[in-house]
Amino acid sequence: MSRWTLVIHGGSGSMTRGKLPETEDAGGRAGLEAALAAGAALLDAGGSALDAVEAAVKTLEDDPHFNAGRGAVFSWDGANELDAAIMDGTTRAAGAVSAVTATRHPVSLARKVMEDGRHVLLSGAGADAFSREAGLEQARPDWFALPERRRQLDEIKAGGGFDSGMKYGTVGAVAVDIDGHVAAATSTGGLTAKRWGRIGDSPLIGAGTYADDRACATSCTGSGEIFIRAVAAHEIAARVRLGGVEPIDAAAAVVIEIGEMGGKGGVITVAPDGTGGWAFNTPGMYRGIQRSGDVPRVAIYADED
Repeated sequence: MSRWTLVIHGGSGSMTRGKLPETEDAGGRAGLEAALAAGAALLDAGGSALDAVEAAVKTLEDDPHFNAGRGAVFSWDGANELDAAIMDGTTRAAGAVSAVTATRHPVSLARKVMEDGRHVLLSGAGADAFSREAGLEQARPDWFALPERRRQLDEIKAGGGFDSGMKYGTVGAVAVDIDGHVAAATSTGGLTAKRWGRIGDSPLIGAGTYADDRACATSCTGSGEIFIRAVAAHEIAARVRLGGVEPIDAAAAVVIEIGEMGGKGGVITVAPDGTGGWAFNTPGMYRGIQRSGDVPRVAIYADED
């Protein structure tokens, strides 16, 4: 039987030992371990990469330590506006949503959009309406909203200089199953105090999320505007498929390019043969990996690699 691989992230940023509170460190690691367990259970039973990345991301969307689903940051107008995307590397089918406000698991809504097949990206009120029609679990605003996220918004609006770069808490997962198929999923609340309907890279296929059995699956986190301009996730796949570059080397090269363009962040990637991992240019990135037959491994700081 072929081996499977699952790689996840919970956002990159300026997390360093001693600066990140111990409770946040422990909570983040526990969340990563739970997400790996959710996806690994499906892959170990012969399930698909697509099911595994959705399960892993759903787990992270329910965890308030991350900026996705419950615990998402607030927009300037005080709303939690959620973005997500999912892509199947076998067919390159994809689905995405932006600025949704009432779906408990935005990644599952993105998958519904993909499976419906008529569109790839839905946004705002229309995406919310599609969610209700599709029968997905809804949640009230107070499910997503957390006091600490509100405090961060208030601090920025008051000119207090909150370090919004402390953590790009976007979550994501990439996987290859025992049949050699890859998939990717990403979910986020975006940037604290975002305005004017801002959309980042996470729900944009090719920018923050991409999967192609001919190359690799990638999920990104970081300075969304820069990742969009670099078409980062597709750029990694193109270097693998057309240039014969190893996935992790392609990821590292694109992250260097992101830095040269003035951006910060990281990526996770995996190829059909199970090779892959992560690359980032920030002091830390919440991340984890598990392969069939191996113990799961999670990390936060750069010096843990």
